[in-house]
Amino acid sequence: MIKLFSVAYLFTLNCVQSLPALPNYDIWGDLNSGTTDGRRKGICLNTYECRIQGGKSYGSCAFGFGVCCVFTASCNKEVFNNITYFVNPDFPSLSRDMKKCTLKVKKIDPEISQFRLDFLHFHLGQPNRRTGVCDDDIFVMSGGNTRELRLCGLNSGQHVYFDVENVKGPVSISMKLKKRSVSRLWEVRVTQIPFSQRAPSGCLQYHTGKTGVLQTMNFAENGRHLANQDYMICMRQEKGMCSIAYEPCDENSFKIGAGNGGSNNGSTGTGGGVGSMGGTMGSPGMPSIMDTMQQIMSGMQPGMNPEMVEEFGSGDGSVESRSDRCSDRIIMPCDSEDVIMPGSSGPAMCDLVHCGTSFCPDGKPTCRVESSVTPFVIGVQFGPGGRDESPDDNLGMCLRFEQQPCAV
Repeated sequence: MIKLFSVAYLFTLNCVQSLPALPNYDIWGDLNSGTTDGRRKGICLNTYECRIQGGKSYGSCAFGFGVCCVFTASCNKEVFNNITYFVNPDFPSLSRDMKKCTLKVKKIDPEISQFRLDFLHFHLGQPNRRTGVCDDDIFVMSGGNTRELRLCGLNSGQHVYFDVENVKGPVSISMKLKKRSVSRLWEVRVTQIPFSQRAPSGCLQYHTGKTGVLQTMNFAENGRHLANQDYMICMRQEKGMCSIAYEPCDENSFKIGAGNGGSNNGSTGTGGGVGSMGGTMGSPGMPSIMDTMQQIMSGMQPGMNPEMVEEFGSGDGSVESRSDRCSDRIIMPCDSEDVIMPGSSGPAMCDLVHCGTSFCPDGKPTCRVESSVTPFVIGVQFGPGGRDESPDDNLGMCLRFEQQPCAV
């Protein structure tokens, strides 16, 4: 969308600033994750307007009439731009010995419906290894229509959408940090999204494209999935695509608890009940994740009682008390979900709930789960972290997805 505001404001066009790649700090691993092209996005303004608004100009745009103006902000600032990069005070170096860093973001127009945050670099202290609770460092986003967004750990390459429709005041993004000898680094791109381009309601993450990778927050080597998570990951159904297939990124990329129901083998026999457990993500007044899943399931299977959806979990068809099932789980709507394993002769049963130490039935290392249920969504429900658990059994989830073309 192009807007002409004045002679000073050329266009609200996105432009691109070329940047050198960041150095590779061994203590963090590859810091260039998510920004491998070495670029930042900016706004096309004239030189004067860019300077008085606090931006920095890089190169020309609009046939040489403007400059690519990039806005970067750190602690205790308030910004009013289409695109802003929120960075730690010493970026691109590591920052130490600070307690809090807050950025306030105001909407540039009443039509702005969401903020999209891209975590180009996100390296904070780890959660409690036993419970998954962010006891020390914590990222908090508040002031919108959704509940506070709370994260910690390593989340480079992740993104989230935050609902700000009809919000009048500024939204607060804070890094609350314990004064410990921990090095932090972050670069978060905050993009304002108009209503016409918003992600579907209820989606914390929204992936586009026929293929991609889905990860829970803080999925990293020596990481641990976070507690108090209740959100949906959505995939846009691309043109000509009618189903979607998921498979683990590798044989150790799915570890959601050992399985409270007794079995240690993933979705089969360890599925959880599908009751809503709340959490730190979601929208007040909006249906819970499981309400949404029940609607999808009941719409897909005419005449199915929603209470049955709440009770059925694993592929073995057993019905168990919710209190005996997984408190941490991945919810995947399915109709006659195909679980295709090497050497198998046909599809297995549909597993709505996935948890335990393997995504695949019977603990198999590899499988490919296909589903034609639309919209393409996955629910993430991790409980409040009220008990100690092995971090080795709670790494989180990494799945690859590939949309499948419609049958001719």
